[in-house]
Amino acid sequence: MMQLNLTLLHVLAVLFLSGAWAQSGGSSRLGVVVEAKNITLPAGSKAVLPCHSPRMVWTQDRLKDRQRVVHWDVVHSSPEYSVERVLDMSPGARLRVYNGFNKGRVAIPDSAFNDGNFSLIINNVVTTDRGVYTCNLHHHYCQIHQSIQIQLNVTKSARKEKRYWDGEKTVFVVLLGRSVVLPCVNRRPLWREGLQEDQQQVAHWDFQPPGVRPDRANRLVDLYASGERRDYGPLFAQMKMSVEEDAFTLGDFSLSISELKPVDKGLYSCNLHHHYCGLSERRIFRLVVGPPIPSAPTKAPKIPQKDHPEPRIEEPESPRVVNVILPEHRGYFMQHLGYFLATFLLLAFIVVAVIVLTRRRKKRGLEYELRGTDRGSRISRDEVSLECTELRACNQAPLNSEPVCLQPSDYKNNLLKERDMAKDCNNDFDGKLWK
Repeated sequence: MMQLNLTLLHVLAVLFLSGAWAQSGGSSRLGVVVEAKNITLPAGSKAVLPCHSPRMVWTQDRLKDRQRVVHWDVVHSSPEYSVERVLDMSPGARLRVYNGFNKGRVAIPDSAFNDGNFSLIINNVVTTDRGVYTCNLHHHYCQIHQSIQIQLNVTKSARKEKRYWDGEKTVFVVLLGRSVVLPCVNRRPLWREGLQEDQQQVAHWDFQPPGVRPDRANRLVDLYASGERRDYGPLFAQMKMSVEEDAFTLGDFSLSISELKPVDKGLYSCNLHHHYCGLSERRIFRLVVGPPIPSAPTKAPKIPQKDHPEPRIEEPESPRVVNVILPEHRGYFMQHLGYFLATFLLLAFIVVAVIVLTRRRKKRGLEYELRGTDRGSRISRDEVSLECTELRACNQAPLNSEPVCLQPSDYKNNLLKERDMAKDCNNDFDGKLWK
């Protein structure tokens, strides 16, 4: 029984996990889903599917030369704790060194924002250069920040010059008076000059009718930050669907659908992509179109009553609209198949348990009947043996006495004597009672 329970649990776990993996695998390829809503509206009304992006900056990067910044800082622990800005640089500005002593002595490559190499070069290392250096990379437009720490120690012995990892950061031990390059490399395309950056910001709406797979969805419109727009199908030309013209300026990509019809129900997805920043977002809306709103009732004119009522005409009922939400993922069938198999296995387990318990009860009843039969036969045997022994004891004569042969007349006389003795006993008993 325990083995059957464990097998059932294993089967249920495999079925449920397979359904969950099938559902979660479909949305990862289309972007991160940040919003999902169900919207039900009556037919003939106007729907507005909101799609706002407050996290991303969708306006054109007019000040991109000031959005990317690199700066080096150093923390000195001796003779006293202090933090000092070494230099900073952006693509549209020249290198700025904060300490006059370091001018001409420290620098970073001029091609830093083209090849992603922001390493700090220190010439003629002195004792005061000792400390923990931090390379800070900021991309304000894409809201990305990165920091790299390196510790610099100065020695006077050439044998102690080395480079190692202390578990948290790289440590450089440099000979006094030498030059050192503290590495800070980030070769992601994000830090390079964006070619045709307006084409990197894209927003598009997709429509997925009921029963259609996500990869078969229909494209409605493509929007680019450069102002280019591509409409698919006649819905936008007929002004049935619309998106604001200044969507990238306001960050509002909401889709408006007028005069809703039953064919408009399904899944609508707003996809926002910023290839330059490597960002992608997706918002999903399930639109259900219900019955139209009934018009306001008008007051009917009064009709004079007639003697004979008019025959009543029964009007056929209007068809009812049933909203059916079809599954979106491929794992829907597998999930329900798992539920069916789990229910079937549970019922089979119950039937097996009932059969096993019934057989055990029948077996116990049969053993009880057999024991009762053996006990009755033993009691009857004991009684018969007792009767036989009593009869034998009564019929046997004493061993020392001699056998006596009784005649028929003697037997009759004995019976008469016993009857007379019984009468005498009764008379004596009655006399005692009267006394």
